[in-house]
Amino acid sequence: MPSMFEKTARKLVKEIGDKDLRPVTGVMNANKIRRFSLIRRKKARSMFWQLPDVPVDISLLDILEPSVVVPDAAVEVTALFSYTVGWSQHAGASVNAGADASVSEETTACQGSSLDYKIVSTPYETWTDLQKWKVMDPEPSFLKQCRRTEMNLYVVTDIVELRESCVLEDHSGVNVSGKFLFKRNPLFKVEGGGGALKVSKKTHTVPEGSVLAYKRKQLVFLGNSWDILHSAEDEEKTFPGALFGRFSKERKGESAESNSWVGNLISLLGSRVCFIEPIQRIQEPPLTDFKHLQQEVSREVSIVGQLSKDFKDVVFSNILDMLGDREPLQDLLDTLAQEPLQGHLDGPGGTILNELQKDPSYAWNGSQHLILYLLEAIMALSDMQHCLLAPSMEKKILSQQRDLVRSILEPNFKYPWSIPFTLKPEFLAPLQGDDLAITYDLLEECGLKMELHSPRSTWDLGAKKPLSALYGALCVLQQLAEA
Repeated sequence: MPSMFEKTARKLVKEIGDKDLRPVTGVMNANKIRRFSLIRRKKARSMFWQLPDVPVDISLLDILEPSVVVPDAAVEVTALFSYTVGWSQHAGASVNAGADASVSEETTACQGSSLDYKIVSTPYETWTDLQKWKVMDPEPSFLKQCRRTEMNLYVVTDIVELRESCVLEDHSGVNVSGKFLFKRNPLFKVEGGGGALKVSKKTHTVPEGSVLAYKRKQLVFLGNSWDILHSAEDEEKTFPGALFGRFSKERKGESAESNSWVGNLISLLGSRVCFIEPIQRIQEPPLTDFKHLQQEVSREVSIVGQLSKDFKDVVFSNILDMLGDREPLQDLLDTLAQEPLQGHLDGPGGTILNELQKDPSYAWNGSQHLILYLLEAIMALSDMQHCLLAPSMEKKILSQQRDLVRSILEPNFKYPWSIPFTLKPEFLAPLQGDDLAITYDLLEECGLKMELHSPRSTWDLGAKKPLSALYGALCVLQQLAEA
């Protein structure tokens, strides 16, 4: 039940009120993230969304020189958090197709839990002491892989940890009542009325010691030394000296070449790199115009038209099979990001990889980049959205969802503040019943407050990136689905 856990983690982060706290996504990560744990994240190909943090089973202490004593004086603060959320929705319908029916449905739900937790922080002095340790020599293979793929690394500094196990509860009930008029034949009519109450309850136990939220800071490696960026401003490169390191090795290993024009060029480049600041801030201009997102997505969609129907079918069907399990999606993303393509994958991801490798022109015909773009858009969405995308693909409502998301993004994209808006009827009309419920849930997971019986909502700047990722994914998936 990923939604119960994730929603609880988000509520707790909001209650604590620290903007640097990040809710843990998924129960599996609740036992993987600890203080000093490493987290990797790569910059997305799109300018309009971010890839999620990926916890790894490696600690900062695992890549540093061994030491007898771990300099640690953790600061702990305990607290208790309880919440209960209840809501009610009412919907009515009438049908006339051989039978007159008037049906009303009222849905009530209640979700809540009580959390006994502690915030465990790492003081500044601990990092000062830790930095006396150098990176292992030879360099761990994990760091070599991250350096080669230009992966950014972060270290977990603070965690919000459960002191006792807790039970997350979700109660919901549906009360259906109606008056029915059945026309069995022209001679007589039968009237009837009735009501029913359907109640469901879901619970999920989160064990003691689980982490619901965390803070992390970026690491920077220079040779066998390392540093931690205590400012939470713009991202830097974890391996800023990678280019210089390559040139240095080439120059040392090829002294005979140093007198040639190639060697001189390498020397010139190497000397220039020496004077470049190892850490640079690059400020990107604010992207407040929807047309830039539309242009980016259109470029990717245009690639789909150049692909064979068989290739499109393979990509579409196997991505559908992977939705609901983030790990194979991440494995495929990591594999496709390698240059050149190498490695082996099982399951649906392996099928896509094999199909891609059948065509030796994949590196320049855009197919590899297209799949990477789609995977990154999907990975920027929550686990619950993955579960909602699957029935959307099966029900063939991607184009209707795409148009609705665009109708939200296009007029509101430029606003950095909250502003009310109303969904246009022409975009809601093609989505009814379960289709509308699935679509509203997708929008809610982006951060918009949606109610089935109301077309009104409020624009939230925090929803801009996930909505953009959802729009990109819907556009590409719909194009793949078309014959």
